[in-house]
Amino acid sequence: MPNKPKPKSIAGNLTAANLRVGIVISRFNSFITERLLDGALDALNRSGAADDQIEIVRVPGSFELPVAAKKLAQSHHPDAIICIGCVLRGETSHYEHVSNEVARGIQLAQMDTGVPIAFCVLTCDTLEQAIDRAGLKSGNKGFEAGLAAVEMGNLSRQLRPATPAAPPTSKSKSPRKRR
Repeated sequence: MPNKPKPKSIAGNLTAANLRVGIVISRFNSFITERLLDGALDALNRSGAADDQIEIVRVPGSFELPVAAKKLAQSHHPDAIICIGCVLRGETSHYEHVSNEVARGIQLAQMDTGVPIAFCVLTCDTLEQAIDRAGLKSGNKGFEAGLAAVEMGNLSRQLRPATPAAPPTSKSKSPRKRR
């Protein structure tokens, strides 16, 4: 029985040696977000990224992450971005509004720019849950986001369209005027 050809498989790798990575981090709940940043930087450095390949943008809170990520993607052209924030449930519905809009905004920024954005915004019921996810019991979600950014940055490079050919120059007459 002849061997069937296998489908082509495309996957990112975990080598950040030539990637430019942006990180947008919220200052609100900084005792959590700074731990997540440390984890993301550890992942990037372990993957081969040099410090000059990484740009960090600080914003007031998680709600501001999407617009900063979109502007960073459009102006600095990174291969990937990591958005880091922490939203803790309080006594009002504010948590739901912020959490939902941050997730939606980051997804829109990613789709609008084509730059992969790793989502590292903790949405926790308690401070203890956030601490666990920022390096205590549940590992460091920043480290995981760093690896995801490297993999998606590499995958995105592979999926970029080839440079389009310049449009043919036309030596024909100017377009006809409408009557």
